[in-house]
Amino acid sequence: MEPILTQDGTPTLFHPGYGEAYHPRQGALLQARRLYLEKTLTHLHPAPRVLEVGLGLLVNFRTTLESALQRGVYLRYVAVEKEPLPKELLAQIPLPLPRAEAVMAGILKVWPLERFQGPWGELRILFGKVEEVGLPQNWATAVYLDPFSPRVNPEPWSFPVLQKLCRALRRGGRLATYSAQGAFRRALKEAGFALHRVPAEGKREWTVGIALKAPPG
Repeated sequence: MEPILTQDGTPTLFHPGYGEAYHPRQGALLQARRLYLEKTLTHLHPAPRVLEVGLGLLVNFRTTLESALQRGVYLRYVAVEKEPLPKELLAQIPLPLPRAEAVMAGILKVWPLERFQGPWGELRILFGKVEEVGLPQNWATAVYLDPFSPRVNPEPWSFPVLQKLCRALRRGGRLATYSAQGAFRRALKEAGFALHRVPAEGKREWTVGIALKAPPG
């Protein structure tokens, strides 16, 4: 896989198996900031606890970490990743986030491990499929749902997984994702989320769900 530039000047990779890039052409960093960080209100939270499905190139993690470091808050981050990339590829995806990149350099020296910790916070990685791994209960303030699309990777978007994600969130916690697929949105609502449609960059909509009640089942 060779790095390709998105429109905001930040790089991404194209996954030949899924036939999709890890990030939209409008911008890897743009989506991380505008959708995942801001639409979940993580950029304002005094003690953010983020659960991400699809760690990928760690763009969302680094963007969230940069925000936390700028604000002087401790970040707790749990990510599910079934196909971790080698550190040689991750090293080819630099971002203009100086504080987070300093942390990332240390992470890459010992990558991949299940847990990284420092004065900045902690990153725990659950290697495996999200439908199979155990998730923390009533823990997250935000969920970043960022796997490959429902068309090529349907399992992370399924109703049973969305139930798990709702249980992982604290009441009022927010789930953000780039998908606006109708079947996914119906499943998200059934799983216990209040839905919000928000304007997206370069496409019609993104989706935000707020966990308001315990999901059925």
